[in-house]
Amino acid sequence: MNDDELIASAAGYLNPRQVADRLIGDVASTLVTDRGNAYHGVCIDTPCGTGFCAEHSAIAAMVTGGEERIAAIVAVWRDDDGALYVLPPCGRCREFVRQLHPGNLDTRVVLGRDRAAPLRELLPAHEWPAPLG
Repeated sequence: MNDDELIASAAGYLNPRQVADRLIGDVASTLVTDRGNAYHGVCIDTPCGTGFCAEHSAIAAMVTGGEERIAAIVAVWRDDDGALYVLPPCGRCREFVRQLHPGNLDTRVVLGRDRAAPLRELLPAHEWPAPLG
């Protein structure tokens, strides 16, 4: 799946709606594993911080499917005027991807139609430190 297809796939899962005082489904994510399988998820916002990002949701689906290596991942959001945006993963999502499998440092993170970077570039100083002295 190329980056445009990955973005379009994620956009297909956008389904924003209010549930009580919460907004859910306004950010969607698609990831592709090293085996070529695609998994999808949406965000769930909560007022007390127990919600999670779309990337977390897609990763949970992937783990449920028996995989842990992510080849590429993207998250998207659409504004009220219908413009589509690619959102970079937050720091929590970046670290979550890294901790899931050491090989995920090479995950291609899609940052736009013509822009992507390996996770390792988005996580400076990710290596375990050397002992002092």
